[in-house]
Amino acid sequence: ILYCLSDRAVTRINPLNVSLFLSLSPIPSTSTTSAKIQVNGVHLHYRQTGEGSHAVLLLPGMLGSAQTDFGPQLKSMNKQLFTIVAWDPRGYGQSIPPSRDFPPDFFERDAKDAVDLMQALKFKKFSLLGWSDGGITALIAAAKYPTLVHKLVVWGANASVTQEDVRIYNGIRDVSKWSEKVRKPLEEMYGHEYFAKTCEAWVDGISRFAEKSDGNICQQLLPDIKCPTLVIHGEKDPLVPRAHAEYIHKHIKGSR
Repeated sequence: ILYCLSDRAVTRINPLNVSLFLSLSPIPSTSTTSAKIQVNGVHLHYRQTGEGSHAVLLLPGMLGSAQTDFGPQLKSMNKQLFTIVAWDPRGYGQSIPPSRDFPPDFFERDAKDAVDLMQALKFKKFSLLGWSDGGITALIAAAKYPTLVHKLVVWGANASVTQEDVRIYNGIRDVSKWSEKVRKPLEEMYGHEYFAKTCEAWVDGISRFAEKSDGNICQQLLPDIKCPTLVIHGEKDPLVPRAHAEYIHKHIKGSR
């Protein structure tokens, strides 16, 4: 169940409304290109489909990739209206090497990689759809590169990290405790050792934000986001409390 945060209430929405926000509708799939391109010293993998004038970049969550996170979107988004690109951030999916690491600026690094990828693919302006870590990356990209971003959709994102968040993150540190449904496709992609090691490194990396007095990731950037923005949150999101989505909505002027 998804909810859209409006000024007056939290409204239950149909996921298809996200499509309407971007003026898209499902049509039969066309071919999808899988390729790599060198960006900022690394070879980034992406999948691309569609031939529309509106370019859209799909940004996956922690340990995610185009393959694991965006199969339905690559298949069903309107290929006549949109050109859809789903990427694997450095160290994820098929964008290995390098191995994934989490320096203090890893979200900013991903945001620059994402924008530079789209420019390398010759898109002058594009929309961003990001969830979880990809949502954070999309927020930063939209704030720092406002002339390049047309529209923004984020779900499961947060602009800060609290001590309660750290407690939740540590609950997923041991991947052997994950459900098989979630764990299996990631183990198939990465192998157990890389998957387990990278998850632990992610927990350590994102938890460091909580060491700041305000836990800030990108709070100060939210007022700089000027493009039309849709903020979505899952009622049963196990990792991101709804207060994070409410904060993002409150601090991006005109967001829905």
